[in-house]
Amino acid sequence: MNNQSKLENVNVTTLKNEKHTKASEAATLLKQRKLKKAGLFALFVGPAFLAFALIVLIPFFTGMYYAFTDWNGVTGNIKWVGLDNFTYLFTEDKQFQASFWLTLRYTVVAIILTNGVGFGLALLVTRMLKTRNILRTVFFLPNLIGGLLLGFIWQFIFIKGFASIGQLTGLSFFKLSWLGDEKTAFWGIVIVSVWQGAGYIMLIYTAALQNVPQELLEAAKIDGANKWQTLRHITLPMVAPAVTVCLFLTISSSFKIFDVNLSLTNGGPFKSTEMLALNIYTEAFVNNRYGLGEAKALVFFIVVALITIIQVTYTKRKEIES
Repeated sequence: MNNQSKLENVNVTTLKNEKHTKASEAATLLKQRKLKKAGLFALFVGPAFLAFALIVLIPFFTGMYYAFTDWNGVTGNIKWVGLDNFTYLFTEDKQFQASFWLTLRYTVVAIILTNGVGFGLALLVTRMLKTRNILRTVFFLPNLIGGLLLGFIWQFIFIKGFASIGQLTGLSFFKLSWLGDEKTAFWGIVIVSVWQGAGYIMLIYTAALQNVPQELLEAAKIDGANKWQTLRHITLPMVAPAVTVCLFLTISSSFKIFDVNLSLTNGGPFKSTEMLALNIYTEAFVNNRYGLGEAKALVFFIVVALITIIQVTYTKRKEIES
């Protein structure tokens, strides 16, 4: 009996050792797999994250620090001033306030017109037209032209081209001082921006319209719905995700307008068309008040981030409801 008990104890101990060994091997394999996954993640994502950190994260947080200083962007003398820059922006800097409201007004107009024109062009090129592929190319081409070059081209058109057409036709529309007057210069920037951006927005709406089930459109037609009713109650709800994307893109791009503003009017006449991005650039790199320019940029970032978050949240909710 004693030998049998010893044998049983040996068997139990052996089984326990085997289980422990298997558990250890499983843990080792799991650890190796995790290390392998971490290594692959670091291999593929690491370089991109490093580039993102160097180009975006580090400059962003460094800029946040400079927003609370009086650094001129050149010398090594950096003095911490706390909230003085922000107090100055909202109490004394009238040009910043004027640029902010001008940018807000421009953004509202540009969003409506760019999306309206882009959606109209998308409806046009999704019809069974023989020239629809050519039209898509023609409408998208302005988006391929850089903003600075585009501004200089349209500057020539507004100053020389419109003047020549006005002399030939006698139409007062072409005789206006498009870039020499505050009101017409504002609308000149709007025209150029919409002309450039509508083609890109058209592509997004075109892709969404092509995914609308034809069965729904045919059923609505059989039920007697007219084109407006079909557009309102079927087409628009079906392309709601595209509307969310296009609104986000046009809001962010309109707020950040810089190159067209710089090359077309350079903020003139008398800074009446100086948008917020150009105002920040002028403050930091022309007036050499880098700390104040960073404070403006930080306020600008917060405002744009809040507006885009609200827009995406609201339109996503509408997508669900529709």
